[in-house]
Amino acid sequence: MIGGPVVREERAGPVAWTAIVAVTCLLLVLLEHMLWLVLPFIFGTVMYYTLLGPMRRLLRLGFSRSVSSMLVCAVFFGLATLAVAAALSWSSGPAEDSASWSETLSLYANGGVAFVRNTMALLEAKFPLLAEMHLTSLVNKRFKAFTDNFAQRYLATILVTAAGWLPSLLLAPFLAFFFLRDGLRFKKFLARAVPNAYFERTLFLLHEVDQTARRYFEGLLKLTVLDTIVLGFGLWVIGVSSPLLLGFISALLAWVPFIGSVVGCVMVVIVAATDAPVNPLVAYGAIVVFILARLLDDFVFMPITLGRSLKIHPLIAVLMIFIGGALSGVAGLMLVLPLLGVVMVIGETLGRLMTNPRLRARHRYARQLREKQASGDLLA
Repeated sequence: MIGGPVVREERAGPVAWTAIVAVTCLLLVLLEHMLWLVLPFIFGTVMYYTLLGPMRRLLRLGFSRSVSSMLVCAVFFGLATLAVAAALSWSSGPAEDSASWSETLSLYANGGVAFVRNTMALLEAKFPLLAEMHLTSLVNKRFKAFTDNFAQRYLATILVTAAGWLPSLLLAPFLAFFFLRDGLRFKKFLARAVPNAYFERTLFLLHEVDQTARRYFEGLLKLTVLDTIVLGFGLWVIGVSSPLLLGFISALLAWVPFIGSVVGCVMVVIVAATDAPVNPLVAYGAIVVFILARLLDDFVFMPITLGRSLKIHPLIAVLMIFIGGALSGVAGLMLVLPLLGVVMVIGETLGRLMTNPRLRARHRYARQLREKQASGDLLA
């Protein structure tokens, strides 16, 4: 027989998977209280994997890592700034041709208020008990009290919260830049702390973690495209204006835990109610379309895109989505699959490292050699 014995690498067993799921749940609970760092880390990682391809092309052309990272970041953020400026100038337009931002916001706010009032009137017409309770007048009073005291009670809190989140979100481009420039240096720093017997396996572990993160964010982009198409098609069918734009914005908002999906749904309903002020069925249809799109996203698209990207079985992906939502709400729905993928890679690789008799023998032999070398002059 040519060659040595073939060593079959065992996959993670039930004990290892129990530990993987437990560590993932613990990380979800901890990360729920660190969203100020998790969100910019996610956005920074998305930017990193977006710019990694162009930077590698510059590296192959002979540029240094520092110059390549600075060039791609400068070009990317320059183009992003120009795109935002162009969008703002296009949306504002000449004063005589388009409404101002305040008029546009007022138009959509009035459309949303009219939708709520029409809904209350329909409920009173369908249910006499609500009419006896004077539901419409009660809601109008509460809404008027809310709007009259909004600036005094809530505006300052909203502005302070936004100001507190702004530095955290601005951390994302800095994280992306330093990931590009110093990512390889950080990997070497971690590898130097590993015993020589486990060095090759550790390099494999770092590579697999990097590939897992890359596959996740590529799957996230695919999921965004699918959500945009499905939601845009549904809104187009019921006659809402700018369906693809609304679908794309809602898909991007779904990245943000807790408030992203709610804000996206409210935005879609307000636009639908403003487009058809005399036909509330359009707004109700928009709600149904949004709910169906979210259900497809959570139970079909997410296991197919993110689950397959992370090489996780769809059944496990769906179960972990339920567990993540129960532990950490919408943030858990967003973070559970990438955390599970990374913990799975680390857990399986560490399990192979610790249970491989060949690697443990090499480590013991290397330690004995070092001890013998260190004490050689003492024995002489």
